[in-house]
Amino acid sequence: MTAVQGTAVDIPTGDGTADAYLAHPADGAAHPAVLLFMDAFGLRPQLRSMADRLAAEGYAVLVPNVFHRHGRAPLFDLPEFIDPGARPEIFGRIGPAMRELTNERAMRDAGAYLRWLAESPAVADGPVAVTGYCMGARLSLLTAGTYPDRVAAAAGFHGGQLATDTPDSPHLVAGEVTAELYFGHANQDHSLPEEQIERLEQALTAAGVRHRCEVYAGAPHGFTQADTAAYHQEGDERHWSALLDLLKRTF
Repeated sequence: MTAVQGTAVDIPTGDGTADAYLAHPADGAAHPAVLLFMDAFGLRPQLRSMADRLAAEGYAVLVPNVFHRHGRAPLFDLPEFIDPGARPEIFGRIGPAMRELTNERAMRDAGAYLRWLAESPAVADGPVAVTGYCMGARLSLLTAGTYPDRVAAAAGFHGGQLATDTPDSPHLVAGEVTAELYFGHANQDHSLPEEQIERLEQALTAAGVRHRCEVYAGAPHGFTQADTAAYHQEGDERHWSALLDLLKRTF
């Protein structure tokens, strides 16, 4: 297995400094970049572990704390095993940070992350791939539409609110996307009802976007996160297979 180097890094943005985690093969070479957008629980050991796994496959992986305006990670006092059903107050703390991360702020930050990757000696020249989880799937789609010249592939898993009827819905950027997209939806997910799944599919198809959207049977919202009660091993393994296939096609 490829040895991996992981380090904490700071990224200057238009609204302060974003703390982040960078993982890459420990071989001194430059590798294709993957920008990994966190779920609502934030930058924590689980996401660092996921970044390390991707890095071991030959990628330079950046995981920014997208809630950096509220402080450095960890922002929330989370248990090692997260069960929101047993700790409903968790979302009382996370909700305000999520609501304050508007599309405009998130995409201003995404530009800073992409610039930082372009300047990093650990990163090979060329476009990047993006993947995101939960709220990060929304950021992944928005980034692909906002920076089409920089994003060659984008994925999202158990994303919520991807195709709403609001004027800032992520699916409305479909016409700007040039990347190949993949979405793995949870079929037990109140944050992405069937009508939104259909609306997203229709928007991507109408825009001529290369894409595949799949619904993972039996998978709940958050199924990739092994440190939560939502973890679904079969869905997680399917996610890794789909993501790695997308990256291999891209790079």
